[in-house]
Amino acid sequence: MKKAVTTEPVKKAVAAEPVKEKAAAAKSVKSVTKAAAAKPVKSVTKAAAAKSVKSVTKPAAKPESRTALVRRARRINRELAEVYPYAHPELDFENPFQLLVATVLSAQTTDLRVNQTTPALFAKYPTPEDLAGANPEEVEELIRPTGFFRAKTKSIMGLAAALRDEFGGEVPGRLEDLVKLPGVGRKTAFVVMGNAFGRPGITVDTHFGRLVRRWKWTEETDPDKVEKAVGELFPKSDWTMLSHRVIFHGRRICHARKPACGACPIAPLCPAYGEGETDPEKAKKLLKYEKGGFPGQRLKPPQSYLDAGGIPAPPLGAGAPPATGE
Repeated sequence: MKKAVTTEPVKKAVAAEPVKEKAAAAKSVKSVTKAAAAKPVKSVTKAAAAKSVKSVTKPAAKPESRTALVRRARRINRELAEVYPYAHPELDFENPFQLLVATVLSAQTTDLRVNQTTPALFAKYPTPEDLAGANPEEVEELIRPTGFFRAKTKSIMGLAAALRDEFGGEVPGRLEDLVKLPGVGRKTAFVVMGNAFGRPGITVDTHFGRLVRRWKWTEETDPDKVEKAVGELFPKSDWTMLSHRVIFHGRRICHARKPACGACPIAPLCPAYGEGETDPEKAKKLLKYEKGGFPGQRLKPPQSYLDAGGIPAPPLGAGAPPATGE
């Protein structure tokens, strides 16, 4: 009798073999799929990262040489001379004394407000001697519209007394003498020197300082340092008119908060182009004073300004002109 052969374990082993193969195949496919999937993602990620880095890491702009800066600054001045051939001091005055007093009064207010205030002041006190001997309360009342009228009264009466006592009632034409007068700093002194005596000077007011920093002529913020830095870029003969042109441009086009970049004639030369409105039509609406068809700051402006389409400012109490801001 033959011994029965048990085939059950063999069957189980045979049956299990395909299962193992399937599992191995699945494992292999899974690992291959993972590897295949991971490889393209890695390469795409690297490419995207490289592209991103490339776009961010642009070559740094080459620093402007001193020679290039001087050329650009002088070209801006020439361009501004064509845009503002009528640029002038925007304070009404008939003599050095009036200009000196008006400039002191212009601190922390507009030239327009000063021009509307000084006619009555100069009518009552036409000379340094008259103003020095005035009743302070009466002077305060006359100059009240300019603001800080008590402090300004002390300054203009003090400088009037100094002119009477130390300079024979005449305004000196030297910087070292002018800055000794009460309320007179370098800015005021240069306004008087340049416009009453024809002696070159740079007037660093808020407009001037703001624009020369926008144009990268200097990074200085101290007025004396700005004056020195800008003065080194131009011959002395340009200083006074340069000041007028830059200030005119700051009041009319290159405003502090909303510069009219799209209407700016020197936009190609300006490193700060784009800080303001670049759309030409929208920019036109931001123009001020004669550029926007509004009155200027002087009640009695030069004829050249009137010939260019400028409008005189109205006297005090005659109705406020359209708002022109700075």
